[in-house]
Amino acid sequence: MASDRVAIVGAGIGGLTAALLLAARGLDVTVLERAAGIGGKLRQIDGIDAGPTVLTMKDVLEGILAEAGETLSAHLVLTPSEILARHAWDNRTRLDLFADLARSADAVGAMAGSAEARAFLEFSAHARRIHDTLDHSFMRRPKPGLWRLIRDVPAPALFGIDPFSTLWRTAGLYFSDARLQQLFGRYATYCGSSPFLAPATLMLVAHVERSGVWLVEGGMARIATVLRTLAEKQGARIRTGCAVEEIMVANGRCQGVRLETGETIAAGMVLCNADVAALSQGRFGPDAAGAVRRIRGRRSFSAMTIACRARTGGFPLSRHTVFFSRDYPREFAELGAGRLPAAPTVYVCAQDRDDLGARPGVPDGGAERLLLVVNAPATGDNGENERELRQCETASFAELRRCGLTLEQEAGSGTITGPGRFASMFPSTGGGLYGQASHGWMASFRRPGVRSRLPGLYLAGGSTHPGPGLSMAALSGQMAAAAILQDCASTSRSAATATAGGMSTR
Repeated sequence: MASDRVAIVGAGIGGLTAALLLAARGLDVTVLERAAGIGGKLRQIDGIDAGPTVLTMKDVLEGILAEAGETLSAHLVLTPSEILARHAWDNRTRLDLFADLARSADAVGAMAGSAEARAFLEFSAHARRIHDTLDHSFMRRPKPGLWRLIRDVPAPALFGIDPFSTLWRTAGLYFSDARLQQLFGRYATYCGSSPFLAPATLMLVAHVERSGVWLVEGGMARIATVLRTLAEKQGARIRTGCAVEEIMVANGRCQGVRLETGETIAAGMVLCNADVAALSQGRFGPDAAGAVRRIRGRRSFSAMTIACRARTGGFPLSRHTVFFSRDYPREFAELGAGRLPAAPTVYVCAQDRDDLGARPGVPDGGAERLLLVVNAPATGDNGENERELRQCETASFAELRRCGLTLEQEAGSGTITGPGRFASMFPSTGGGLYGQASHGWMASFRRPGVRSRLPGLYLAGGSTHPGPGLSMAALSGQMAAAAILQDCASTSRSAATATAGGMSTR
């Protein structure tokens, strides 16, 4: 019956999560992915993770697999990081942040003095309070809304989330050392946003990271593979190379999807795991375009990435290392003006290293797998500006050399991806990788929830609530699956029975 059939548009983490949970409850699930492979932004280039490189909030994946009757440890080998990230400003100054709070405070004190170490502990305590206030009242609740948050959270705690100050300003109130203001301001970029415009609420990211960063054996793309395998085990069908041209609507509700080939798939429910901008701009047909409000506000950042194999020297890389630019205000002013930075901050993920810098399996002097990431404006609507990309590549390597790191790429190695290429992979985004930028205190409330305005159409992915990032996208898929099952239970005329929590089985 079409009434218990679900079509999922997009095999990103949100779509795969929903497919697993819905199939586990007995629904007929088909996932349709326009690309040749699964995972969405969780992609690989020649065996190098070229999308998200950090796994946090492990409990989200544990909960999802448990809901499907599986255990995470049976399918993924995860190793906790002792060093969360290494940071460098020149060829003399380095700072490691650790999962252990006291060790991080000692490291901050060794670099910047005891007063800054105390400020770090105060900043960390504030970040934890914000996280604890919003974790279950906002992030893990389907589209809670401003008024519900005001109703559910005591006023002192609500004002303590610091929504009206920018992250840059608040970091500056804690830290006198400009390097530390820069380091902790950078957490805004985890949401594709500027620290000069994003609310200080985003300092909660510091607590999320310190609560656990995990290395995934086999690479981050392994997470998508596991979700696909388990979803198919439960009976879901996952079809790649299938582009959805239209979400079909009749009598005021979803009826299924039509592919570019002309094939139609009848479905009582459709889950759109594409960027909501693609939906609102009519890429899935005019009837579905009104299901979400037109996107307002600035797009999030895009990126310039370089996936390569290279011999390295001169600097002791950790798994995650950030090389900061000398002029952060200038860097973000250039991004805001639509230009790649002339002297960018460069993040390097050394994927053959553990967090302590060891390279098991890589011989001395051998090349290692690297992903370099630079923030870029979402200006990819008109294709790639190759000349600007090459200039930024040269500037990025110059910044690495300034901090003491030398790279010698293997011949034929090195794939550059910029806003134009990301825009072609994720239509209607201009290459923006995180949905709408988190600028201003209302930005998080403007993200659509799992239910759209159109009956039968649901939403998931990093452009929806609760926001970007692998674990957040998985949460959105989990929330979308719960909404679909709840609606099935309330409208089904078959033998479906309600279970505790409003879910249903056939």
